[in-house]
Amino acid sequence: MKGNHCIARSVLGFAFAGLLAGAANAQSQDPTPQQQDVQSDRKDIRKDKRDLSKDRADHNQDQRDINKDERDLNKDRADRNKDQRDINHDRTDLNKDRVDRNKDQRDINRDKNQLAQDDKKFGVNSAQAQADRKDLHKDRVDRNKDQRDINHDRADLNKDRADRNQDQRDINKDKRDLHTDRTDRNKDQRDINKDKRDLHKDRKDLHRDLHPKHG
Repeated sequence: MKGNHCIARSVLGFAFAGLLAGAANAQSQDPTPQQQDVQSDRKDIRKDKRDLSKDRADHNQDQRDINKDERDLNKDRADRNKDQRDINHDRTDLNKDRVDRNKDQRDINRDKNQLAQDDKKFGVNSAQAQADRKDLHKDRVDRNKDQRDINHDRADLNKDRADRNQDQRDINKDKRDLHTDRTDRNKDQRDINKDKRDLHKDRKDLHRDLHPKHG
C-alpha cells in the first residue's frame, strides 16, 4: 500500500515538473508581447549608442579638420602678406634702379658729346679726351650694372607675384575647405542631438515596457 502511494506521489511529481518545464519552454519559445517590446527597446538603445558614438567621432574629426584649416588659412595669409611686401619692395628697387640707369645713360650721352668736342678741340690723344673716355667708360659700367639690377629686380618681382598668386589660391582653397568642414561639423552636431533624443525616447520606452501601469 505504501509502495503504491509512493509511486503515485512520484508520478504526480514528474507530471508537475513536466508541466513547469513545458510552461517554461513555451515561454522561452514564444515570448510575450511585453518581452518582445523590451527586447526591441534594448536593441534600439544599443543602436542609438553606436550611432551616437560614431557621430561624436565624426564631429571630433571635423573639429580637428576645422582647426587645421584655420591654421593653414592663417599661415597662407601671412605668406601672402609677406609676398605682397616683397612685391612692394621689388617695385621700389626697380623704380630706383631705373632712375639710376636713366641718369647713367644721360651721363653717357653727355660724355660722348664732351669727348667729341675735346677730340675736335684738343686732339684724340689729349688729356681732356683721355679723361672724357675714362668718364664715359665709368658711366657705361654704372649703366650696365644698373641694367643688371633692373633685370634682377624684374625677376624677383615676377617670382614674388607668382608666390603671392599661389598663396591667394591656397587661401581660397583653405576657405572652401573650412566652409565644407564647418558644414560637416554642424551636420554631425545635429545628428548627435537627434541621437540623444532617440536614446532618451528608447530608454523611456524601455522603462515603460519594464514597468507597465496596471489600471
